[in-house]
Amino acid sequence: LRTHKDAGEIERIRRATDYSVAAHLAAMKAVKPDVNEREISALMQYEWGKRGCERPAYAPIVGSGFNSTVLHYSDDSNPIKDGDVVVIDAAGEYAMYASDITRTLPASGKFTARQREIYDIVLGAQQAAVAAFRSGKSNLKRDDPDSLYKVAFEYINTHGKDKHGEPLGKYFIHGLSHYVGLNVHDDNDYTVPLGPGSVFTIEPGIYIPEESLGVRIEDILYVDKDGKLVNLTAGLPHTADEVEHAMSGKP
Repeated sequence: LRTHKDAGEIERIRRATDYSVAAHLAAMKAVKPDVNEREISALMQYEWGKRGCERPAYAPIVGSGFNSTVLHYSDDSNPIKDGDVVVIDAAGEYAMYASDITRTLPASGKFTARQREIYDIVLGAQQAAVAAFRSGKSNLKRDDPDSLYKVAFEYINTHGKDKHGEPLGKYFIHGLSHYVGLNVHDDNDYTVPLGPGSVFTIEPGIYIPEESLGVRIEDILYVDKDGKLVNLTAGLPHTADEVEHAMSGKP
């Protein structure tokens, strides 16, 4: 029952996601040097709360600088510094259903060349996984010929290098996807291929502690009745140019 959501469940997840998207857009306008991570977290909780989300779907993550490389960092206690990237993994819960969204922002409003390089690789891995999706065939397991994780990992491992000339695959240190529903990491059957009613994330990331550089891009998607993959977070900036534009405050 939890592996395949019905229309009412998807509508609740959509609303949680729409309200969380609004919070991320507000954060994009508020992130700048000398702002504390906690201010951004508080702003986002206010933005999705005033729209109808009862609570955060999980402890918000606003990690800047080295903290951008720390998975599940949730202190949200440091000032954002010029030159940092800021990983924001935060979403609300509506009517008992969760959302889950991550974006990575440049504190100064502009990515450095290296930050943009890593960002583009992460985005490319996500786009490759989306392009590889086949309803009734693709799955969320790691070691499977039809695994979406495998597609994303291979993309990251064949694009770009670290400072020592080594491939970047070893810096992708978590899974690509998980189901979303009553819990942000919902209990489901991971042996079943993805099909109509599946709601899940696609969230590649690269985390290089040596460079204090972490990038994650996470979207929440579902498979409609016709087997089409629908991105519930399509309205949120994806490319580096789109992120910079949103942060500029220009229309």
